[in-house]
Amino acid sequence: MDRATALPLMESKIKNMNLRKHILAVEAAMIRLAEYFGEDKNIWGLTGLLHDLDYDKTVKHPEKHTFVTEKWLTEYNLPEEMIYAIRCHPGHAECKSKMDWALFTSDPATGFLVACALMHPSKKLVNVDADFILRRFKEKRFAAGASREAMLACSNLNLELGEFMLLVRDGMLSIVDVLEL
Repeated sequence: MDRATALPLMESKIKNMNLRKHILAVEAAMIRLAEYFGEDKNIWGLTGLLHDLDYDKTVKHPEKHTFVTEKWLTEYNLPEEMIYAIRCHPGHAECKSKMDWALFTSDPATGFLVACALMHPSKKLVNVDADFILRRFKEKRFAAGASREAMLACSNLNLELGEFMLLVRDGMLSIVDVLEL
């Protein structure tokens, strides 16, 4: 599967524009992290692009999230490492590989960074620096839905929180016009 196939598939399954933006942000973050680690940008990017494919269908049944995606993707014969990473991101499997940890950590990080951009005086993601991110991270009520524990798991990638968040931000900056940030 390539992006030319995956993007329309995602768009056919996900109708909410904010969720689509989230998915594209995670894809961009995964590509940036793959570059950083010298991994396959195509596989990591597609994993990000497909990670919430069944969200609309499973939103009221989170225990089914990713399992419907897995069924939908069977016909594409994707590498097992992609399916496994997708299964890991909501905690349905234990993270083992860099890609697993990258998806697990970047999923909440993208939402947190969107909130940072919206709260920044400039309202621009490009102006959100590590200091701003780390100050907001300490505020438990700020972007409360973004799991601090999951983001701190970036230590499993041998990255400090600030460094990790800037890598995710830089990935998101590659599609800042799409994200409207």
